[in-house]
This record gives sequence, C-alpha cells and structure tokens, in this order.
Amino acid sequence: MTRTGNTRINRAMRLALRAGVVASALATAFWAGALTPQDAFRKENDLAMDRMMAAMDVRPSGDIDRDFAAMMIPHHQGAIDMALAELRYGSNEQLRRIAQEIIVEQQQEIAAMQLAVGASLSPSAPAPTQVAPASETAVHHHSH
Repeated sequence: MTRTGNTRINRAMRLALRAGVVASALATAFWAGALTPQDAFRKENDLAMDRMMAAMDVRPSGDIDRDFAAMMIPHHQGAIDMALAELRYGSNEQLRRIAQEIIVEQQQEIAAMQLAVGASLSPSAPAPTQVAPASETAVHHHSH
C-alpha cells in the first residue's frame, strides 16, 4: 500500500475515533439535562455528516480503487455514526433493529475495503449494536 493510501485510511480511522468522543460528549450533555433528545440526536447527526463530508473530500491519487475506498470508508463510517445515534435516541424497535444491522454490515464492508487496498485493519472492538436508548439510560442514570 502506498503512503498516501495509508494516510487516507488512517485519517478515516482518526475521524471515527473523534466521532465516538463527540457522541459521548453529546450523550453526557443529554444525560445532564442540557439537551433534549431531539437536540442531541440532531447535533450528533449534523456532526456525523460534517465529518463524513470532510473525510470524503479526497484528492485524486491516480489510483481509482484506492480513491474509491478512501471515499467510501468515511461514507460507511457516517452511516455507522448515524445508526448509533438512532440507537441512543430512537424508540422505534424496528428502526433500532435496522440500525443494528447497518452497524454490523457497514463495519464488515469497511474491513473488506481496507483489506482490498492492502491497509491494515483497525483494532477490533465489539460492534456497538446494543446501545440503550438515551431516554432509558438517562432515567437509569439519574435513579442511582
């Protein structure tokens, strides 16, 4: 893999890590009563979209396959981030199941694209598909 390809993949992984930190901060603000569930959901999704669009802005390298992967990986990560927000703030059980499926499928596709372009896989972490809705977590959190 070229240095440029590794840099693009690593940038996508760093953005994903930052997304988790931001989501955690938003969830904390929600639990503290600073944000309504709708506000927290909207802010989290707006940030996810901004990160995704910035990460997808890839300068052509001359390698169509690497450029494709470099753009699609953050696109898939954006879908994961949005699905996580649904799990945190949504209440529709059918949509929550769909969000869980999105997370698993998009993680698998990210790994497949990384392997296809010769990138090393990011450290594995369990798929966060069992996130309790923020409303349940907030109630539980405040009851202690």
